[in-house]
Amino acid sequence: MIDKFVKIENDRDILRIGLTDKNDKPILDEKGEVVYWQFDLADIELPLKYSKCEADHRKNQQNVKMKFIVIDKKQDKKGKYLLSSNEEEKAKVLVEFYKAEEKALDLFLGEGGTKKFLNGRNYYWDMFEDISKTVEPVLPMFKNTMDNITNRIKNKYSDKEENVLE
Repeated sequence: MIDKFVKIENDRDILRIGLTDKNDKPILDEKGEVVYWQFDLADIELPLKYSKCEADHRKNQQNVKMKFIVIDKKQDKKGKYLLSSNEEEKAKVLVEFYKAEEKALDLFLGEGGTKKFLNGRNYYWDMFEDISKTVEPVLPMFKNTMDNITNRIKNKYSDKEENVLE
């Protein structure tokens, strides 16, 4: 049995960014609550996650280009339905690509962060760039917070009694 509860208030460095549609109306989830991204600016791994996200994106792009080159060198033939066999293969490569892009973005945005941005829309070619452009204005906040955290650590552990003998 628990005798007492203690409220933990540790959201000093939490940044919540509400998402809006093209008409600047807040995007609501199925419960009617505003959809937002949440970043823990005190997370010392956040800049590393962003760097990894960018690196994974470049790797994903290179991977899809190489697979397309291989497919283009194959003899094309009639596919099962409307698309040729090579076009079907390219479509499958693109599905893999977008899943990898979502994984890379979610590393930084948090699990489900890409889906929040898409708001029911399917993957599209410029998705990564659009999300990056959306997040770009808050990137300086990450740096400012990292600087503030560094200063707080320095202040906490600095030698406060420097001139004790005077």
